[in-house]
Amino acid sequence: MRLIAIETCTETCSAALWVDGALESVEVRAPRKHGELILRQVEELLARSDIARSSLDAVAVGRGPGAFTGVRLGLGVAQGMAFALDCPVLPISTLQALAQQLVSERPDSPSGEILAALDARMGEVYWSLNTVVEGRAQAAAEQVAAPGQISPAWRGAPDRGIGSGFAAYPELGERCGLGEERLYPDALPRAREVAMLAVDAWARGEAIPPEQAQPVYLRDNVAAPPSPRGAKT
Repeated sequence: MRLIAIETCTETCSAALWVDGALESVEVRAPRKHGELILRQVEELLARSDIARSSLDAVAVGRGPGAFTGVRLGLGVAQGMAFALDCPVLPISTLQALAQQLVSERPDSPSGEILAALDARMGEVYWSLNTVVEGRAQAAAEQVAAPGQISPAWRGAPDRGIGSGFAAYPELGERCGLGEERLYPDALPRAREVAMLAVDAWARGEAIPPEQAQPVYLRDNVAAPPSPRGAKT
């Protein structure tokens, strides 16, 4: 299995390459520079591993929620690459990838529920509650809401919280019963975890034609994404 993964939905721009179980990635926090960086990152990884684009089985992408421009950019680039390579796309939730980051980097931590939250601006957060099953984050419904409107729909409190939503709105951690030792507010979604989750999705037969890949905004007042065939490759 060989796939390239990209994630541009937040301030972090990143790409990852999965080759038969080996994973390499490159990332940088560079707001408003994703358009000029993401394809360079892809080429860097392919050159470093001496992998031809034509040998890729699929393109994975963080499909949102996140910054509107970043979601559109990532999806457009992924679709453009997939059309050029005649391969499918694997869209992955940014909130699930965010929770997976915590699972992967802290495997000895308790395996309880993880609340992933991203700053959605406009006084709101994108959030989902994730369970951990056999080393993988499993996301529930994704929602957007003001921190004060998030009513815990779970028994007790989540075990951990991760994402910029906790940095932007400290009251969210307090509301969910999470102390600082169980919060990771500086984390943002990365292509590494998008790739991990995409490999599992591939095994489940969830790869789709590039034209069927859709962004997830969670808000209705968003312009339609650009045509994927117009994306640079």
